Amino acid sequence: MKRNLQEIFTRFAENECQNSSKLYEILAQAIATDKELLAVASQIPYEQPAPQLFFASINYLLKDSTDILRQYYPNYTASPLPAEEAFVPFKAFVKKNHLQLAFLFATKLVQTNEVRRCAYLYPMLCEIFQTHQQPLALIEIGASAGLQLGIDHYQFAYGDETVGNESSELTLTSDNRGDSLPESIHLSMQVATRIGMDLRTLNVQEEEDLLWLEALIWPEHEERRQLLKKAASITRELPIQLVDGDATKKLLRIAKNVPQNEMLVIFHTYVANQFTEEAKMNLMRSLIEISKCRPVYHIYNHLYDQQLHQDFLDSDHIEEVRRLEQTDGHAHWFEWKNAF
Repeated sequence: MKRNLQEIFTRFAENECQNSSKLYEILAQAIATDKELLAVASQIPYEQPAPQLFFASINYLLKDSTDILRQYYPNYTASPLPAEEAFVPFKAFVKKNHLQLAFLFATKLVQTNEVRRCAYLYPMLCEIFQTHQQPLALIEIGASAGLQLGIDHYQFAYGDETVGNESSELTLTSDNRGDSLPESIHLSMQVATRIGMDLRTLNVQEEEDLLWLEALIWPEHEERRQLLKKAASITRELPIQLVDGDATKKLLRIAKNVPQNEMLVIFHTYVANQFTEEAKMNLMRSLIEISKCRPVYHIYNHLYDQQLHQDFLDSDHIEEVRRLEQTDGHAHWFEWKNAF
């Protein structure tokens, strides 16, 4: 199936970059009308988000470069040159490094590990723990480096309300624009098992993997880079099991090894849009099979729509617990719902 890369880059500029990254917005708009750069981008695997992998690969190469293009990136200079003038050196850099870019397109994945997304997962997990009074077994699909699996070791600030791990070095702020959060966020939560699954997981112990995670962060987003470093420092000390491979095929086997006295929670955020229809079917079949042996929660978005779903599966039956409207991609805000 052929992609319309011109439309994809235009949509990326208009829907994702506006009011978030001026540099990427301007560059994406220009790429959308440049046949040479679209030809380079066409080497990106079909299942990968093309603009994100394209920009991350360039950001990654700039880390050790002396090219003039660095001077337009806020993450490399305190006084960046005007974004409006960046396209000419940007195109020159791409053409000069097209072979290295082709290699990165073939070997890297878009695995943005946005730890702030824990802000809207935390109320769900607190509620699940208080409801069942069982330690949680967390399995994250598309886990990247598994930063969200350290959720109980983070502190959260919702407006004037601060909850979570009081001794944490990491505080995640997010604006709840919906219903009042459940009282369970003020109570303790216990996590017993942490498993992260991805096609190729990243390891926070490895400098190379951390550099790629940082390259995925947009140039203007300094706060996100600081959150990444703090979360990596915390999860580095946690017993997280990382599993490489197709999670939709391995999930059933992995879930069978989770102790029965733990409440199983399988979640994924902003990854299912990369699934094939076959992978989506495999995932749902696995969840149904798991539910025949034990209850399981499934928290997800971008599987069928952009909303954030929380489902409870038990004995081949699916109950929709709640559905949140589309959240901010970087989790600066969300609209909580206390019931479906």
